Amino acid sequence: MSSLLYSLGRWSFVHRRRVVAFWIVLLIASGALMGAFSEGTRNSFDIPGTESQASLDTLERTFPQLSGASAQLVMVAPKGTTFSDPEVKADVARTLKTIDKLDFIESTLSPYSSLISRSISNDDRAAIAQVQLTDGFGDVTPDMLTDLEATATPLRDAGFSAEFGGVAFTNTGPKLTPTEAVGVAITFVVLLLFLGSVSGALIPLVTALVGVGVTMSITFAATSVLTLSSATPLLALMIGLAVGIDYALFIISRYREELSEGVSAEESTARAIATAGSAVIFAGATVMIALVGLSVANIPFLTAMGVVAGGAVFVAVLVALTLLPAFIGFAGNRLTPTARAEERAARARFAHRWVSAVTRRPVATITLVVVVLGLMALPARGLLLALDDNGTAPTSTTQRKAFDLVTERFGPGFNAPLLVEANIVDSTDPLGLVAGLKADIEQMDGVEAVILATPNPNADTAVIEIVPTTGGSDVKTQDLVERIRAASPAIEKKHGVRTTVTGATAIQIDISSRLKSALLPFGILVVGLSLLLLAAVFRSILVPLKATLGYLLSLGASFGAVALVFNQGWLSGPLNVEHTGPVISFLPIVLMGVLFGLAMDYEVFLVSRMKEEFARTQDASGSIVRGFVSSGRVVTAAAAIMFAVFAAFVPDGDPSIKPVALGLAVGVFVDAFLVRMIVVPAALQLFGARAWWLPTWIDRWLPHVDVEGEGLRARLTQASWPADRDDVVLTAEHLVLAAPYDVDRAPLDLRLERGRWMLVTGHDRGVKNALLLTLAGRLPFADGQMRVADHLLPYEAGHVRARVQLAEFTGINDLDPQMTVGEHVAQQLSVGTLRAWIAKSRIDEVITGINSALFDAYAWARAGDPLPLRRNDRVAYLSDLERLTLGVALTLTSSPDIVIIPDVDDLRSPSQIQLFWSTVGALTGIEGPSVIASVTYAAEGPHDVEHVDVVELPARLPHHEMAH
Repeated sequence: MSSLLYSLGRWSFVHRRRVVAFWIVLLIASGALMGAFSEGTRNSFDIPGTESQASLDTLERTFPQLSGASAQLVMVAPKGTTFSDPEVKADVARTLKTIDKLDFIESTLSPYSSLISRSISNDDRAAIAQVQLTDGFGDVTPDMLTDLEATATPLRDAGFSAEFGGVAFTNTGPKLTPTEAVGVAITFVVLLLFLGSVSGALIPLVTALVGVGVTMSITFAATSVLTLSSATPLLALMIGLAVGIDYALFIISRYREELSEGVSAEESTARAIATAGSAVIFAGATVMIALVGLSVANIPFLTAMGVVAGGAVFVAVLVALTLLPAFIGFAGNRLTPTARAEERAARARFAHRWVSAVTRRPVATITLVVVVLGLMALPARGLLLALDDNGTAPTSTTQRKAFDLVTERFGPGFNAPLLVEANIVDSTDPLGLVAGLKADIEQMDGVEAVILATPNPNADTAVIEIVPTTGGSDVKTQDLVERIRAASPAIEKKHGVRTTVTGATAIQIDISSRLKSALLPFGILVVGLSLLLLAAVFRSILVPLKATLGYLLSLGASFGAVALVFNQGWLSGPLNVEHTGPVISFLPIVLMGVLFGLAMDYEVFLVSRMKEEFARTQDASGSIVRGFVSSGRVVTAAAAIMFAVFAAFVPDGDPSIKPVALGLAVGVFVDAFLVRMIVVPAALQLFGARAWWLPTWIDRWLPHVDVEGEGLRARLTQASWPADRDDVVLTAEHLVLAAPYDVDRAPLDLRLERGRWMLVTGHDRGVKNALLLTLAGRLPFADGQMRVADHLLPYEAGHVRARVQLAEFTGINDLDPQMTVGEHVAQQLSVGTLRAWIAKSRIDEVITGINSALFDAYAWARAGDPLPLRRNDRVAYLSDLERLTLGVALTLTSSPDIVIIPDVDDLRSPSQIQLFWSTVGALTGIEGPSVIASVTYAAEGPHDVEHVDVVELPARLPHHEMAH
């Protein structure tokens, strides 16, 4: 991957005007799409598979009058009057008549209606009018709410306090405030201090803003076909901006290192993208996987939130790998570090003193941090969760004023009504049945009142509206919902109908419940993923375990901070927290996903340098110090930027985003400065060289992830090796096969010129096949260096596998005996061309070539004429010679540089072996690929081919010679 990124970085640098033009066009085009198709966010909290959602869907069919969004007009009579006064009644009636004239209103219900009770307060000073909209909750637009709110103006002019609330008014859109700009300004200052130049500080900001601009435009354009909650774009903006700046900072930092060593700007850019860019891809992938993993909760709005935020990270990675090197190309050498040698030495001394201090007594250091973070996590035990309601809205909004008036005048339960739905189609006395249901429900603990109990006009569905004694976020309301559901069998036995609980409050409770149940599987996914990915990157067991435990400590501290501020009210004044109580239900799962990705970012960027030093020197303690001194400063700057961006969304942010932003800000600070900067070096010092130990069997199983750019360094170091490689297709020096084929065998030196053949001989078939697979890039090797088809192994194994093809190899690419010759040819051609259908003429062309080669071989050997292969011949009925020939012919369809043929002496008969060699010669031709084949004895090689190199695998060396 590093080699591909190296080429991409160089190309973007050279063609910087094209790259910048592309992103400008993309930004303008996506903005145009947003302007044309955006329909705004809609807080539609559907939750498939739950009782509340199923019941609500039923009501949409059977009781359409209640299927739309509902609102409340909360009124307080002018001073000295009550709602019994004729003038007050007249004012209320005129207002409701005005509301009824709006084209999006289904109906209104006066507080004086006999259909509803408890709509006028006990002191006769306040009243609630119910308003039913025709559109569902997710389809309510800001213009509708503005028009509806304007109808209360005459009441206010008459001295009433009149505010609108209810479910419809929780549909608020995302809002940005000047505080976010302050966060960007702080970020600029950090970048300026770190990079030392205005241009250097501006580049990460501009690239990040371009990335979030494209993401936001596409997101809002998608609202024409997708339902996205108001928190979705804000979360994507916050994360996209933070990671976009950080990823750019990591790459620019590596670019400046290369410049300081005298490397040209173009080469420095290519190397920075290949090395730091590899780490950016890994870091971005972990964040994206964690965000998309939010879908395990099976809640549509949360899945959309994760996908959109993951898309923001994806765009940030693309920008960092393409637009950033283009901007660097315009800046050129102006980004060269200007700090004097004494300044750089002072920074290095500070970092050296820091890491030396935290590693001097590693056990005490780790214990102290764990205790501190454990104490910070203690408040998380009482973390209260719920979905947002109007009680979390800013105090200046009409919905918050209505919420507070209802709570004050009627009680908290009137802000959280529940609907009980019953199918009464079989009832002969629907009114009596509804009255009986109402009486039973009124007797339940936690029920303040039943304010509405009525059948629909068709008398097949009954709806009972319940006011609980507690608010929607109170655990007692959840207990009431569970109590009503648990009583359903008894109600069915008594009245013959089954009841279900629905409504906005019940749906919110069900969402919170499902989110809680999803935490464990999501946590297992996140922790398991971190262990696997870090083990692949660092080739270690202890490093991933330590990283994961550190992440859990940071997560606990983050949850604890959120509980202290938003549940208990600590620092609520300075942080502008207007409402204390439960926080948004999806906070834990979002924090777990996002903080996991960011924690792994810092782990990779910090520890990869330490691993690089250890691999070079095998000095465990020294590698910690040198790695920390080299990368600690950039991680510090990156964490400070992340903290500033997230913290900027706290004081004036969206109510659902504020606790997420605070949790991320605290989590990033704790993870970067306490866990990664203190615990990580102390733990590595405690483990010593054992920190980098990985069992051999796990090492073979794990994929190789080249985050540090080892392949690129090998490519640059061995760029001119071998010196005369123009006509050489394979070169190996001091090649030692991987275990168990390396036991007591001398290293191999191999060289194969283009067009020549190589014959591998020996009695040990396992060793021969291991060598062939190693040369083909299919097996790793223990030591040595090798270039095949102008690509270095093992770093460019993918390229080698594409240019080196295996004839039929037992257990790897066996021919299916039940398939025909034509089917095998068609399958091979479809793989090479990515076509689902291959013309018969193309298949016949390959088969004709096989027959022609067989006829030429038989003619040369004077062995008569072979039977021609036909398209419909089954492989099971082919001779050994024909089958082996077919395997070779299939490899040639992709025009490889090398064809590898194992165990040719399986043909047994010397005459058949020679016929086969002649057939291969006819198939490959004079200008064809090189051939590498294995036999037991050199005498079994081709007699009529002059350009054959014989490699005899060395016998086992005597033990005393090995010891020597």
